[in-house]
Amino acid sequence: MSPYAVAPAVHSLWTTAAEPINKIPAPHIEYTQLSPVLIVVGAAVLSVLVEAFVPRRGRHYAQVFLSVLALVVAFAAVVGLAAGGYGTTKAHLAAMGAIAVDGPALFLQGTILLASVVAVLTFAERRLDPADHGHRVDSFAAEAAAVPGSEQERAAVKAGFTTTEVFPLALFAVAGMLVFPAANDLLTLFIALEVFSLPLYLLCAVARRKRLLSQEAAVKYFLLGAFSSAFLLFGIALLYGYAGSVSYAAIADVVDGAVPGIDPALADTMGNDVLLLIGFAMVLMGLLFKVGAVPFHMWTPDVYQGAPTPVTGFMAAATKVAAFGAMLRLLYVVLPGLTWDWRPVMWGVAIVTMLGGAIVAITQTDIKRLLAYSSIAHAGFILAGVIAATPSGVSSVLFYLGAYSFVTIGAFAVVTLVRDAGGEATHLSKWAGLGRRSPLVAAVFAVFLLAFAGIPLTSGFSGKFAVFKAAADGGAGALVVVGVISSAIAAFFYIRVIVLMFFSEPKADGPTVAVPSGLTSVAITAGVVVTLVLGFAPQYFLDLANQASVFVR
Repeated sequence: MSPYAVAPAVHSLWTTAAEPINKIPAPHIEYTQLSPVLIVVGAAVLSVLVEAFVPRRGRHYAQVFLSVLALVVAFAAVVGLAAGGYGTTKAHLAAMGAIAVDGPALFLQGTILLASVVAVLTFAERRLDPADHGHRVDSFAAEAAAVPGSEQERAAVKAGFTTTEVFPLALFAVAGMLVFPAANDLLTLFIALEVFSLPLYLLCAVARRKRLLSQEAAVKYFLLGAFSSAFLLFGIALLYGYAGSVSYAAIADVVDGAVPGIDPALADTMGNDVLLLIGFAMVLMGLLFKVGAVPFHMWTPDVYQGAPTPVTGFMAAATKVAAFGAMLRLLYVVLPGLTWDWRPVMWGVAIVTMLGGAIVAITQTDIKRLLAYSSIAHAGFILAGVIAATPSGVSSVLFYLGAYSFVTIGAFAVVTLVRDAGGEATHLSKWAGLGRRSPLVAAVFAVFLLAFAGIPLTSGFSGKFAVFKAAADGGAGALVVVGVISSAIAAFFYIRVIVLMFFSEPKADGPTVAVPSGLTSVAITAGVVVTLVLGFAPQYFLDLANQASVFVR
């Protein structure tokens, strides 16, 4: 047979193999609805290019301007989407079902962006420490890669280097946080978790003062965060084995028993409740780690103490908002059919978190560790609203998160002002008599502490009242009693600090209160204004949270 006779057969095989390629559908992406995330991601990439091409002398100002501008424009995009009805009547799933554009997502994204604007202002502060070799210095290491105390680090300080990379890292973290509460499938959830976690691990390690403590905090956060991510990823695998899909709606359908079609490869495992319960528990463990709930809280005090204080404030506020948003969507969209299974577990977690955070905080002698255990107790209070399993529970959690984030950033911004020769004076004994040295700073910090304690006419009272009322209406009255007891315990150590500041004699060698630039002043003022406005007139914002409390499925 002639060798040329084979050619048509081979050609026909090629043609047949190539035909299916034309049938791959192009993805449909709603860029307008995703604009808040895209703006922040684009700014983060541009911020990296600033690091590469802008001269060192101009980088700090360029990065601050770009970061604030991007976050403000992204917030304007969120407001535009909400005004266009995407939080209510036009709520839908975007990006081929991967991202939810609905009321809770937009409310939480707006909260994260506003909190991030305030946090970035504290990042940019350069007036608190005295100038070093004629150069203004901020809270971050001159050269993060240099060994602490080495000749290389001293040369970097002398040359006036600054770690302006913190701004692109913060923007990437914000981008992940924006996606996290809006994720509508488990893979998007995991990717968003890693996108905002990895920059935070790095940000924790770049403190200018106490660098070894800062690096230790970052290593602890990274190792424990890696374990929690592994649990979450294994849980995702088990839930996929249970439902044959990573989509929230598909998993919810299998939980409810409405399975339109079964993949033969997964037919033996689909509907297996063991996979569902274990997988759900593992995913929930990953989220509880991020919110700092007991018993997944052990990283919180060490990381809050060791990280640069502006990073601590940013992390304490924005991460909690994003993680609780993701938890609400998981429990209310994916697992409403399992409410009787997850509520008892969450009851136990909420009780030990409220009591554990409040009781252990009493023993703390470092102001940052005290605020860390305070944040653990607040995670328990917010969980009371999550457990309500009602629309009012969702709205109360949204309101609490908005109020808590500004109080937290403001409180940590005040901590950066109290300084001695070694930098920030965080030991409680150093705060004795602060009200006589600087009455204004002590009064502002007292306002934040009273808000944390839930004293009336502060945002803390409005938030606690909302979540406790939702929990009581949802049948968790006993949990409210535990919450009130925990609040009373917590009020003791908050008021103890106020007494220490105003009714103790200042020490002769006590710390000084640094005069900040307008950046930190704006951040603290924003915290005070939000605290008082949400305390005196919370109704408008409660109504706003109520309108934004319906999840799209």
